[in-house]
Amino acid sequence: MSTILITGATSGLGRYVAFELVRSGHVVLVHGRDADRTERLAEELRTEGDAEGLVADLASLAQVRELAAHVGDAHPELDVLINNAGVGAGPPGSGRELSSDGHELRLAVNYLAPVVLTRALLPVLRANAPTRIVNVGSAGQEPLVVDDPEFIRGYDGVSAYCRSKFALAAHTFALAEELDGTGVSVNVLHPATYMDTAMVREADVTPWNTVADGAAGVLALATRHLGSGRYYDGTSPARAHEAAYDPEVRKRLAAVTEQLLGA
Repeated sequence: MSTILITGATSGLGRYVAFELVRSGHVVLVHGRDADRTERLAEELRTEGDAEGLVADLASLAQVRELAAHVGDAHPELDVLINNAGVGAGPPGSGRELSSDGHELRLAVNYLAPVVLTRALLPVLRANAPTRIVNVGSAGQEPLVVDDPEFIRGYDGVSAYCRSKFALAAHTFALAEELDGTGVSVNVLHPATYMDTAMVREADVTPWNTVADGAAGVLALATRHLGSGRYYDGTSPARAHEAAYDPEVRKRLAAVTEQLLGA
């Protein structure tokens, strides 16, 4: 059985996936932003199996790095990382928000946080190969504007969300190439369209699917070897935004990412 870290596990898709995994006998490390909710979840999961709650605000890259350091120290047997946490488009007409580091919030949580968390945990995942990284993306993708990555001009919440998910997909494909031959696979998926989650309801959208519908793809990628560098729509292989496959686009994204992370 695997040791699996899943971010954003206190509600919605993450919560559902956590219960499915722990019932299957996996050791499940559940991350949340709120300490009380995270510990309550961990207690519930422990009635079914082995689980631990971990608290961090992914809008703070320092807290992301602390989370990674703790997991690396306490769980050197980690096999699977599921980057599930995300911030939606927000209520219709809502304005631009910033992370605690001053980055546009959707870019920070949906893209920069998983990049930093993944990088920090790569030594552990490489040591334990074959291992898996699952990035929960979206079919809503829009190329990041490299000369305005923080979306200062003409901000729109839906576009900000789609740009962050495009960046995550492009990063996944680049990382898969980098990790080729190491035994660490990395894939990205669109779990299901408009699942019944707080994120969808906040955007004033009537849900089309349940979180159970979205969980199937996440669980498949987390527990089986289904290649690397791929994009899935649920459990079906699909195509991300075509620009995400463009080496030049990925190169520019990587440069912007390093700049944003102060590397």
